[in-house]
Amino acid sequence: MAPIHMRRIIDEAGVDSVLLAAEQHAREQGYRVVITVVDRAGNVLGLRRTPGAQVASSLVAVDKARTAAIFVQPSRNIEEQVTSGRLGALALHGAAALTGGIPLRADGEVVGAIGTSGETPDQDESVSLAGAAVPFTTIEVPALTYEAARRVAETVGTAATDRSVAPVVAVTDAEGHLVYLWRPDAAQVASVDVATDKARTAAIYRRPSKDFEDQASTGRPSALHLARAVPLQGGMPLLAGGHVIGAVGVSGASSADEDHELAVLGSEAPLLHDAATFIPKQKVHEQFQTGGLLLQTPRYKLDAGRRTGPGAVELHDDETDIMHVVRGRATVVTGEDEYLVNEGDVLVIPDGVPHQFVDVTGPFLYFVTKVRS
Repeated sequence: MAPIHMRRIIDEAGVDSVLLAAEQHAREQGYRVVITVVDRAGNVLGLRRTPGAQVASSLVAVDKARTAAIFVQPSRNIEEQVTSGRLGALALHGAAALTGGIPLRADGEVVGAIGTSGETPDQDESVSLAGAAVPFTTIEVPALTYEAARRVAETVGTAATDRSVAPVVAVTDAEGHLVYLWRPDAAQVASVDVATDKARTAAIYRRPSKDFEDQASTGRPSALHLARAVPLQGGMPLLAGGHVIGAVGVSGASSADEDHELAVLGSEAPLLHDAATFIPKQKVHEQFQTGGLLLQTPRYKLDAGRRTGPGAVELHDDETDIMHVVRGRATVVTGEDEYLVNEGDVLVIPDGVPHQFVDVTGPFLYFVTKVRS
């Protein structure tokens, strides 16, 4: 099994298409409803409400959509189990036994769901079915596999064993759900939940959990109120192709600092970065519109650079910049040297060399690969 695989997600335009079709059906029928679209993990991507919809429906529509997404079936199925006598279905974690949620599928893969609330169960479901029936756009993003999660955990586990410590290591997917747990015999029981909490925090906030501990301990205690976050260091996001594909959390080493050190080792596991990365032309074009990051790994970054005027002096202590000009012309000063760069030119600026764009004919578009020394 490949450590990383690609999966489809519904994009912004796709969400709009589904919501528009559902809303049009609701308005044609005179339904007063709230309609929502969620991702495959039940997180809200978009919401519409028709005139007169009841306030409570904003919550119920999300519940229905989440149920359809995470159980990969219409929420009607759960309600029918309950009404036919299987009351235990009411205990299913994350489920709402209410008709009106429909999965959204792309090439047979569930990429999200739509939920509707406000009218009768059948009417609500008809609105969701109308939304799910229309074509919608998706994009592909890298995703964590079980094999990759296992290797990340074992990378940390090996380092921990070498240090004679026995922490718990949790690896979650990008939505913060547990994929793999490494728990040595000597690990403390409490670390099972704590490691998972740290990984979830790093995954859903796309940053080290240490950031929140630093905030809470340096004058921002309100960081304790961030939803589903724990202000404890030891959680690190896992990156592939510039995307957060999951996170690793460590708890129970000799100290909080060592938890963090081990999580960093897990995030740098070579398996996350040894595969080729394909960036579609459309993605490159979109990024050049504003400029920004195309790819990030612990060893290098790839930016779609965009400039319309001169910039400040830059100096990187541990990065070499490799620039390839795509469009436009600019003058770049590096130390005592000056270069006029045009379309097709390449300029390499080693770490420790100050550089500045002093004259730009815009828009000046260029790829810049930043390689860590």
